[in-house]
Amino acid sequence: MPLFAIPFPVIDPVLISVGPLAIRWYALAYVAGLVLGWFAMRRLCQADGLWAAGQKRPTVEDLDDLLVYAALGVVLGGRIGHVLFYGWPYYRENPLEILQVWKGGMAFHGGLIGVLVAIAIFAYRRGLSVLTVLDLFAVVAPIGLFFGRLANFINQELWGRPTDVPWAVIFPRADDLPRHPSQIYEALTEGVLLLVVVSLVARAAGFRRPGLLAGVFAIGYALARSFCEFFRQPDASEVINSVLTMGMVLSTPMLLAGLALVANAFRRPALEPARP
Repeated sequence: MPLFAIPFPVIDPVLISVGPLAIRWYALAYVAGLVLGWFAMRRLCQADGLWAAGQKRPTVEDLDDLLVYAALGVVLGGRIGHVLFYGWPYYRENPLEILQVWKGGMAFHGGLIGVLVAIAIFAYRRGLSVLTVLDLFAVVAPIGLFFGRLANFINQELWGRPTDVPWAVIFPRADDLPRHPSQIYEALTEGVLLLVVVSLVARAAGFRRPGLLAGVFAIGYALARSFCEFFRQPDASEVINSVLTMGMVLSTPMLLAGLALVANAFRRPALEPARP
């Protein structure tokens, strides 16, 4: 046991409560990720130097609608994914709790599937390339991941394994053992670090190699998530064996898809950049 551990800061999951109406940090994290991502995509679409000559990109009006598509994909996919991947035996016995999203419980891989479906529908209806829209999402998705992991920390969920590191945190909702603040690890790797990597690739290659940015994001997330799984305390339903967890298993197809997207992006020459 460590001689020093950080007690969990007193953070009320509810920011403001007026009668039955409660505004929770968890919900605000998703709102912040979606709104900041939408704003960043607007700036990206207006940066002519990132695009090829004649390459069709979403308009400002398109992005307004895309925000709605993305929100529905993230919330519905994330919740359904959590129920099916991580808690089906429990929710099968307590079906009404499936709708209680304010208590937490959103799966990234489920949200990803929901967003992919939303993007495919949106791109088809607007006559846009699916890969182009995916690349846009790849640049801004780490913003949402960062805020989402901070919300996990405030909600005291997805805590880490017991440890003796000096920055260990005691989560009252878990027990009195010092644990890795794995939510912060994920916020820094899946959020900050991945945002830097994808942004640097976008700065260098722009959107002139369709699928490249989406592939880089998929590879980066799969590696970061798998790394953080060594520090996160998995639920009993998430344990595959002494090493593998459900998070690692679900990240494997994502890693392979990312490698395929990057390879496909480099199979053909980059599109000619647009003139300033």
